[in-house]
Amino acid sequence: MEGVRRFADRTDAGAQLAEEIRDRGIDADIALAIPRGGLPLGRAVADALDVPLDIVVAKKIGAPGNPEYAIGAVASDGSVWRNEAALRGVGVDSEYFEEKREEEAANARQKADRYRGDRPKPDLSDKTVVVVDDGVATGSTARACLRCLNETDAERIVLAIPVGPPSTVGELADETDEVVCLETPSNFRGVGQFYEDFAQVPDEKAMEYLTTDA
Repeated sequence: MEGVRRFADRTDAGAQLAEEIRDRGIDADIALAIPRGGLPLGRAVADALDVPLDIVVAKKIGAPGNPEYAIGAVASDGSVWRNEAALRGVGVDSEYFEEKREEEAANARQKADRYRGDRPKPDLSDKTVVVVDDGVATGSTARACLRCLNETDAERIVLAIPVGPPSTVGELADETDEVVCLETPSNFRGVGQFYEDFAQVPDEKAMEYLTTDA
């Protein structure tokens, strides 16, 4: 991958994202990480920019018999993104999609509640919000998260990611005010190929990043 940077781990990627956000003159008020993988980056970004860290949650809607193949995604508030090409390809009917949408929206709400605990949802009114994840492939969950935030009173929404394929990053730019992406390699195969350490982040560890002393 000549000419394409690799990140030591998610914290390193978050530090580099924060530097790019500052260089672009983005005056963030809050960082929202997409759990679980976005939280180590979100903590690095929030600390570097001296802003609070919270979460925005979405769940993938998987195809029948192939749950890893996203035919859409839904956020905790019910905001949904439909992958129309995938839906046509697998021939899913609307009844299946709506059933899974309701199921995954409930799962997303449950996850958000578990991660936040007793903390209230942040007030995003008139805020510049930076949404952080560890990278995108199809961008399904990121799209649902952005659609959720577009329904709030946030003044500006910025998606910050270390890496993603050019086509997905271009499409995500239509969903938000600005995309900060450090690398858009043409040879993209998966997010993990651009990290030296891309180990899964367990729920317990991910939740620790939401505390100020993580």
